[in-house]
Amino acid sequence: MTQRVLTTESGAPVADNQNSATAGVGGPILLQDQHLLEKLARFNRERIPERVVHARGSGAYGYFEVTDDVTGFTRADFLSAVGKRTETFIRFSTVADSLGGADAVRDPRGFALKFYTGEGNYDLVGNNTPVFFIKDPIKFPDFIHSQKRDPFTGRQEPDNVWDFWAHAPEATHQVTWLMGDRGIPASYRHMNGYGSHTYQWTNAAGEAFFVKYHFKTNQGVRSLSSEQAAELAGKDNSSHQTDLLQAIERGTNPSWTLYVQVMPAAEAADYRFNPFDLTKVWPHSDYPLQRVGRLVLDRNPDNVFAEVEQAAFSPNNFVPGIGPSPDKMLQGRLFAYADAHRYRLGVNHTQLPVNAPRTAVVDNYGRDGLHATRNGARHDKNYEPNSYAGPAQTDAALSAPLAIHGWTGTHAAPAHTKDDDFFQAGELYRLMSEDEKGRLVANIAGGLSQVTRDDVIEKNLAHFHAADADYGKRVEEAVRALRED
Repeated sequence: MTQRVLTTESGAPVADNQNSATAGVGGPILLQDQHLLEKLARFNRERIPERVVHARGSGAYGYFEVTDDVTGFTRADFLSAVGKRTETFIRFSTVADSLGGADAVRDPRGFALKFYTGEGNYDLVGNNTPVFFIKDPIKFPDFIHSQKRDPFTGRQEPDNVWDFWAHAPEATHQVTWLMGDRGIPASYRHMNGYGSHTYQWTNAAGEAFFVKYHFKTNQGVRSLSSEQAAELAGKDNSSHQTDLLQAIERGTNPSWTLYVQVMPAAEAADYRFNPFDLTKVWPHSDYPLQRVGRLVLDRNPDNVFAEVEQAAFSPNNFVPGIGPSPDKMLQGRLFAYADAHRYRLGVNHTQLPVNAPRTAVVDNYGRDGLHATRNGARHDKNYEPNSYAGPAQTDAALSAPLAIHGWTGTHAAPAHTKDDDFFQAGELYRLMSEDEKGRLVANIAGGLSQVTRDDVIEKNLAHFHAADADYGKRVEEAVRALRED
């Protein structure tokens, strides 16, 4: 086999990759050693700023295959025929910790999926829970600050975590999910994924529907207790990455079945819960799950940094037949995610291989900027309209228009008949077995008992009492017992 020649970035052959050039044997290093300087300079720059949230992640390639006809609800081309396959890339992640954190921790998991469709990339950004802690994006930076490392102590502080939740009663539903048995997935393969937000589907006739996505794991849901997770994190802090990598390498390709809940747009206004509130679910008895297809992961990335860390998911990447809803958290993320990528990766991050469309043709007037690889030919214009046969608009909206009314201002979300912050948290608690309730109470009390301020503890206890009398009583007793020890 012919030996490959090592070169510099400019393509010149490297004579010696073991020894730096010096002024005589044992002398100081010379500034003229271009290969040394280039290697050190590249090394200093080969990592980008980590994500503020979802920093620690794992990813894989796969495909999505349609198994059921949903053309009555959406005209999206990648969902247009049973049997149709679309290449995908997924990134799983923890939310709160940094890039060096452990996988096996009690934390929501990101479930971000990119469909490389023929009409452009469609990004679906969700979690492994169907709800979230807050319902308005103006609270998101404060929420994340409360969960991240404290600026003074450099560690996650129970005082900060529970103080924010004490002042955010809408978090009670998600706290009940997080502190329950599914709070620590055994692996990325053994958890469900949810779009969490409400999205809009539009069919060929222009009829609009609101939908929620549910990816049900075909491996079965498996979770870890707090004790199991602590032991696993100590043995392998990359446990979930290891599991996903090895499963795909040995051909045990994980898969999920996608279901959607479908609500005719006309029913949204009078539904008993605000259907655009991220802290609420739509009970399946109201809107049953309807099967759409299956997601299969069958290929590991060749380079985690280039493909997993530089993967950019933006929920504003829609395709014809799919669009946003009035979900306020979704509306905020339509800006925030894309802006985060412009900061971390640059304005041309969509041209990176993992983010670039696979089959759709990109043809627009974007030019120049850092790392631009697509600048057009010498006669291509960078403005529109023009007289040079450049790309032009279609006049066909991707989704149906949303009706609006009223006055501008900082409004609270409209109240529906069951729209308090505690009803669904209580419903979730009452669905649990006695053993599940016991573990939930123990997990909450373990964290809440570490809070140093009595008023913060009392505010949080009031939330659990409001959700369910037994729930509140048991948490209060468990916290008291731990504080008296």
